[in-house]
Amino acid sequence: MMATIAIGPMGSHGMKFAKRLFFIAALYGVVGLVPQYFMEAKNGSDYPPAINHPEYYYGFIGVALAWQVLFFLIARDPVRYRTAMLPGVLEKMGFGVACLLLYLQGRVATQMLAFGCVDLVFAALFIMAFRKTPSVAA
Repeated sequence: MMATIAIGPMGSHGMKFAKRLFFIAALYGVVGLVPQYFMEAKNGSDYPPAINHPEYYYGFIGVALAWQVLFFLIARDPVRYRTAMLPGVLEKMGFGVACLLLYLQGRVATQMLAFGCVDLVFAALFIMAFRKTPSVAA
């Protein structure tokens, strides 16, 4: 039996918002993350000390890129993947809150705080998209 989707005027607006938001978030993430694969030495010299655990560095980039794939999927069908928006909020908050706390401790540069704040803005927008996106009705 096929599920029907309850989409009124607000629902279609919510879907457009979610589609655009998650596409922009995914694109922003890919553009920001892929170059990091080639910048280990530069990041180590620009933001000392040098990276001494490359498995964490490359592992972070790989996991973060996997999330961008999920954001592209959500952008294609926000109603179907609506519940996946909530872990997306946690993904954005994880980096954003960490950057904020590390900045307050004097452990990261202002530039890193700015990137963390972008993720916090995305987290808030993801919550809005979740609320505006209609759920699948049986």
